[in-house]
Amino acid sequence: MLLIIWHSRTGAARAMAEAAFAGAGAGRACLVPAEQVCPERMIDARGYLFVCPENLATMSGTMKEMFDRCYYPLLGQIEGRPYATAIAAGSDGRGAEAQIDRIVTGWRLRRIAPPLIVNMGAQLPEQILAPKTVPAGELDRCGDLGAAFAEGLDLGLF
Repeated sequence: MLLIIWHSRTGAARAMAEAAFAGAGAGRACLVPAEQVCPERMIDARGYLFVCPENLATMSGTMKEMFDRCYYPLLGQIEGRPYATAIAAGSDGRGAEAQIDRIVTGWRLRRIAPPLIVNMGAQLPEQILAPKTVPAGELDRCGDLGAAFAEGLDLGLF
């Protein structure tokens, strides 16, 4: 089972996670908000897709709190499992990406897809705080990532 862990403030990352979930299919994936993730749920999964916004060049605080809560209980228990990321960014996304990559290095997870970063172009305070609509083409990319990840898990490729 692919565990899609997400957090969103303005709707973009949530839409991306939901698109990935739709692509993977309900029977092959589980969509869980970051605040509801526990170590046991991660142990039960075979792979992870982390989806969140970039806030001030880092992942969102709620996603970071999930890693803080689960990190030590999972050390030595999920090594070698596959992961991918999808970041909703205002302009860059690489800071959140690097932060996630650094954390999961301790778990010895394996990246199975290039980072998927959706640049929403929000630069002004009113744009940053406003609800977001992710372009259809970007949602298609998220759906494709979910589908490929779930299929790879089913086929034993990851």
